[in-house]
Amino acid sequence: MLKKFLQILLTLIYRVEVTGLEHYEQAGKRVLIVANHTSFLDPLLLGVFLPDDITFAINTHIAEQWWLKPFLKLSRVFPMNPTHPLSLKDLIHHLQNDTKTVIFPEGRITVTGMLMKIYDGTGMVADKAEATILPIRIDGGQYTYFSRLHKIVRLRLFPKITIKVLPPTRLIVPEELKGKARRHYSGRILANLMTEMMLATSNYRQSIFSSLLESRTIHGGKHIIAEDLERRPLNYNDLITRTLAIGNALKKITKTGEAVGVFLPNSTKTLCVILGLQLHGRVPAMLNYSTGSAGMFSACQTAKVKIVLTSRYFIEVGHLTNEAEHLAQQVKLVYLEDLASHITATDKFTAWLQARTADYWYTQQQYHPDSPAVILFTSGSEGVPKGVVLSYSNVLANLKQLEASISFNAQDVVLNFLPMFHSFGFTVGTMLPILSGMKVFFYPTPLHYAIIPEMAYEFHATIMFGTNTFLAAYAKKAHAYDFFNMRYVVAGAEKLQETTRQVWAEKFGIRILEGYGATETTPITSVNTPMYYKAGTVGRFMPAMEYKLEPMEGIEEAGRLHVKGPNIMLGYYLADNPGVLVPPKSIYGDGWYDTGDIVHVDEEGFISIRGRSKRFAKVAGEMVSLTAVETLATNAWPGAHHAVISLPDAKKGEQVILLTTQKQATVQQLADASQGVASILLPKKIIIVDEIPVMATGKTNYIAVTELAKGK
Repeated sequence: MLKKFLQILLTLIYRVEVTGLEHYEQAGKRVLIVANHTSFLDPLLLGVFLPDDITFAINTHIAEQWWLKPFLKLSRVFPMNPTHPLSLKDLIHHLQNDTKTVIFPEGRITVTGMLMKIYDGTGMVADKAEATILPIRIDGGQYTYFSRLHKIVRLRLFPKITIKVLPPTRLIVPEELKGKARRHYSGRILANLMTEMMLATSNYRQSIFSSLLESRTIHGGKHIIAEDLERRPLNYNDLITRTLAIGNALKKITKTGEAVGVFLPNSTKTLCVILGLQLHGRVPAMLNYSTGSAGMFSACQTAKVKIVLTSRYFIEVGHLTNEAEHLAQQVKLVYLEDLASHITATDKFTAWLQARTADYWYTQQQYHPDSPAVILFTSGSEGVPKGVVLSYSNVLANLKQLEASISFNAQDVVLNFLPMFHSFGFTVGTMLPILSGMKVFFYPTPLHYAIIPEMAYEFHATIMFGTNTFLAAYAKKAHAYDFFNMRYVVAGAEKLQETTRQVWAEKFGIRILEGYGATETTPITSVNTPMYYKAGTVGRFMPAMEYKLEPMEGIEEAGRLHVKGPNIMLGYYLADNPGVLVPPKSIYGDGWYDTGDIVHVDEEGFISIRGRSKRFAKVAGEMVSLTAVETLATNAWPGAHHAVISLPDAKKGEQVILLTTQKQATVQQLADASQGVASILLPKKIIIVDEIPVMATGKTNYIAVTELAKGK
């Protein structure tokens, strides 16, 4: 009777929703139920809403809470210390009696809002007891006053709580593993399982605007979310209202499904334009203005863009008048200033009213999660740029993958200087903070090396995303205290040099988290995290990603990487077939993306990049990694910039050429600094240049480098 009463009461005040109970029935008799730990309510919730008389293996400290004791009497309690071997042995024996036992593998209530450390002991218990594992995700408890997130998230009296029961599974541990190795392996598998659970139970199958409304519900309409150089902070209500006002105006001049060019800098206005286009099913095509008018027009042709949104103020300040004039000869330019002048007081009031009621009317018209959300264009550093079409689900899945791996909270401040036309700047730098409750400050360019550290200092930034080129430049200009508040610095888009890693560690006390990805993977494929980190690697694969390594002739212990997952693009728009979507496909089938990168994956799942398949030269029948040669040059002359390419050679097939800014560099000097390295890894020729051509993102422009080498 008491259990039934509590079930009705909790359903009434917390609107508790339980799904997947059929999986509970499928699990069998000997079951280890593993759940994330959001609050002190968790044991009560599971005890009341799960069938049968289950046992709770609860941390001894929590079991002693006076107010919890009456509720724990509803079920059997197994007090234990997850770090104590005898407690674990007793739990194994208890499970072997065919019981259903709940354990919280984190051993404590979350203080981040996401998963904490998963103890190996829980995995060992499941392995030794040969028990079925039943994962359960509790969500919403972290927003109650029974959580440990005071002053971190907005707590509420009665937030909605969901309990999602996932399909049962078994830990498969190789028989040859014994002792500590077996315990560590089973713990790692369980941790992976819990991380996958967090992603699988997150709502990424929705539109971006719907996710924005969801974030407003969680964090509150008055929560400050975005700011730029105009110093006019926007809260959720402001952002949604402005998005509706500009979206309604854009609806009148565009068509549903139409690709609309966005020729704008990092700013809150640009964010509103992007969201406003998506609101009514238009697809923002983010134009890379660093490629000039020819590059932008090529992108417009590829994506069949007829209208481009821009700003007179931006064009004037950015000295882009010539580019705008040339582009205007090919497509229609619409200026935000003109658009704003046609938005009346009535339009603004309508947007305000719609913003306050959007939770009720938007769900009826939101677009399918697999609809195109944005078109980004590849950098073209090694070929003709392609239009990469990403869906709403692609973007949101990648964000949820990242959130399942790294803990963010509403107190974080993101400094985003990466352009929104770059996948890193769009997905991680822009969409991540506004959809996760973090404040984002938009800075229009990453090239102001002395100013950006000052901005990080002024705004107490806690998170920053960048490339090796930019991070190295900031380190040279920054004061040692500029990044005093920084929690995470994540590097991607190009290889993180050891010198950059060291200077950030020594000067600022910050460990850079290196990741890896591509525009086609929205962009994150892998990343090092505070919990799983290995220097020299690009981290482990994102949750729910599959991978295969295609063997390559002449390359051992590595292969060409193919990936598949919810963050893989819808497909390409190609220059020779404009506006026609070409879905991803590789030798492993539909939906697989061939990254073209040669990688090694170790036994713990950490990825090491060996180089691009195109970045290998065949010299006298041997495969030579051009990336490896660049690394030798960087180690020899860390203060200079280097690029290695290959050109045809009549005698040996190809010759390796190093271009460097190091004055008076010679092959002999490089050989002396690279003791023990085979002579085949040394460049045939060194060309000294004033500067190495780079893209807007800081990546080396190998097409321009190759042309430069041919001219020498």
